[in-house]
Amino acid sequence: TAWRVLQQGGSELDAVERGCGQCEIDQCDGSVGYGGSPDESGETTLDAMIMDGNTMEVGAVADLRRVKNAIGVARKVIEYTKHTLLVGESASLFAVRMGFPYEDLTTQNSLSVYSKWLNQSCQPNYWKNVVPDSSKSCGPYKRPEKVTYEEEEEETISQRSVHNHDTIGMVVIGASGTVASGTSTNGAIHKIPGRVGDSPIAGAGSYADSTAGGAAATGDGDIMMRFLPSYQAVEYMRMGTDPTAACQKVISRIQKYVPHFFGAIICANTTGSYGAACNRTPGFTRFHFMVSSPSLNQPTEQVVDCI
Repeated sequence: TAWRVLQQGGSELDAVERGCGQCEIDQCDGSVGYGGSPDESGETTLDAMIMDGNTMEVGAVADLRRVKNAIGVARKVIEYTKHTLLVGESASLFAVRMGFPYEDLTTQNSLSVYSKWLNQSCQPNYWKNVVPDSSKSCGPYKRPEKVTYEEEEEETISQRSVHNHDTIGMVVIGASGTVASGTSTNGAIHKIPGRVGDSPIAGAGSYADSTAGGAAATGDGDIMMRFLPSYQAVEYMRMGTDPTAACQKVISRIQKYVPHFFGAIICANTTGSYGAACNRTPGFTRFHFMVSSPSLNQPTEQVVDCI
């Protein structure tokens, strides 16, 4: 969809908006758009961002409720405000003022995912060091009188993430070398309400700079966002590192601190070279991504082995 927009004379930002927007409509992988990843209260909320690599403007929304076209609302943040990021109920009110309809983001599928989770004593969830014991029962949770911290096994974190969290991330390089990027997601499944991951954060979920290139990340956003992987990858490319190596260096930096994290990143420079990298964990040994370019007859799936 994004490639078609470019071929029809649309801008790089148009391509990112329409491409990510198509995924929202298609509910890609259940992890983008409405009807997926219900939070702890059963509600689906959306995060998205879009970035113009010429002006360095960013538009983003997080914890967006009852509005389906999150990437579209993010684009309006660039076009009609001097802000970068709008969140929660207020972001929804902004969307309505911009002409987006209120719509229910809940579906039969998200309701059944939610009720199944409740029946499994709310497992897995994102709480720690609380009472009642979050590994055995549902909340409401609170801080214990006497605090004892227990390290959660990293293996369970990575296993949980591989199967329940993903994002569409997109980098568009125009014919003149102009770069734009964007992301859209419904976030981590069973997240604590109000949680925002890496996707709508500039430099974390994606980053674009028309003097260097663009990058977009996917995976465990709570880990990924602490390292600004997309910004870091673009900076490596600015220094002359080829896209594949830039992506690998970003993954390696995170590995030092969190060996078992679930994550991947795509990178493209202004000449159209591209690459990707991912962290090897049980159940996640290869990363698939799509590429469209003048040298390819059609959108083509590429695969890299995780490091």
